[in-house]
Amino acid sequence: MTESKAVFLKPKKEVSILRRHPWVFSGAIRAIEGAVQSGDLVAVHANKGRLLGYGHYSSGASIAVRMLTFDETVVDQEWWNSKIEGAVRMRKELKLIDGDHNSICRLVHAEGDGMSGLIVDYYDRVAVVQTHSLGMRHSLNAIKQGLVDALGKDLVGIYNKSAKILRKLRVESEDAWIYGKAPNAWAPEEYGAAFEIDILLGQKTGFFIDQRENRNLLKDYAAGKSVLNVFSYTGGFSVTALLGGATKVDSLDSSSRALELAHSNALANGFASQVHGCIEADAMEFLKSGVADYDIVVLDPPAFAKSVSARHKAVQGYKRINSRALESMKKGSLLFTFSCSQAVDDRLFTHTIISAAIQAGREVQILHRLHQPPDHPVSAFHPEGAYLKGLVLRVN
Repeated sequence: MTESKAVFLKPKKEVSILRRHPWVFSGAIRAIEGAVQSGDLVAVHANKGRLLGYGHYSSGASIAVRMLTFDETVVDQEWWNSKIEGAVRMRKELKLIDGDHNSICRLVHAEGDGMSGLIVDYYDRVAVVQTHSLGMRHSLNAIKQGLVDALGKDLVGIYNKSAKILRKLRVESEDAWIYGKAPNAWAPEEYGAAFEIDILLGQKTGFFIDQRENRNLLKDYAAGKSVLNVFSYTGGFSVTALLGGATKVDSLDSSSRALELAHSNALANGFASQVHGCIEADAMEFLKSGVADYDIVVLDPPAFAKSVSARHKAVQGYKRINSRALESMKKGSLLFTFSCSQAVDDRLFTHTIISAAIQAGREVQILHRLHQPPDHPVSAFHPEGAYLKGLVLRVN
């Protein structure tokens, strides 16, 4: 890497970089030196020339540079190996890779692991990669080698699932195996629960790993209860509730394919149709009919706000759906409610749910405040990485 491709910041715009925030916004750039193209690794300099570090450049994007280093360290294969090995080591310390009955985790969480623009999820010896920037796409071979070296015998396949994301960047790509493939005997587990993971056609990388600890909390409350899992996708909360001793669980989703997988996951864990039901419906329409038959309701909707500009509309969406559920919930029942919208922070989400309870005319108590698990770490220098938040409410 030479400094022939470089970005120079406007006066005083280096402050956030000195605080190790990984994003350089386009408005902070004074000048670009060299034939810089989108996806290039560039040196980032302060206004008077001080080298601040290196990052991936994105032409025409609001986040113009995603920082990878904050000093003179060169981003080469040795750097990739060190970063990925560190991420793997932490997951092993958390007993999420080779621990008993756990073989599902997030292996690389973008800024949280110092690799802005990269997501890697791990399912029983299979890594699924998503590159959220052109720079990470260009680095795919280095990423692959880093995963192979760090995981060793714990890796048999790497699937690159970035096509949908890259199309938004107007880059044509195809999802494909870039190393090995899934083994014949493939049984990813989360706290002993077996899940069928559709990495090829499923949402994200095939499963919502970030709810693992929150699902495990539901298990503690589920014994002898009836549970409605709204926006169930492939039944993560449903299976966990059944393992916790729930007497009846219904999975509700608008996708028939997701419900097929949810029911298949229930069957794979030994639960028959008598205790697990599937409801294919629009969530809001279904909630209008009331949920008084259930002891626990789980609301885990998709992100209502993809950006700050959509925040007000998202808040109204969260308020509406939670108010609708709370209206008919019986006294003493529990509501597990979540937001994965980064633009909606903890405080705003809590205020929104309180407003929903007031609108529904219900008195509620907050039993738990929930967040993303430790394999989705938040960099202390990048608080925006704290995207998942949730509440457990007791309805009185």
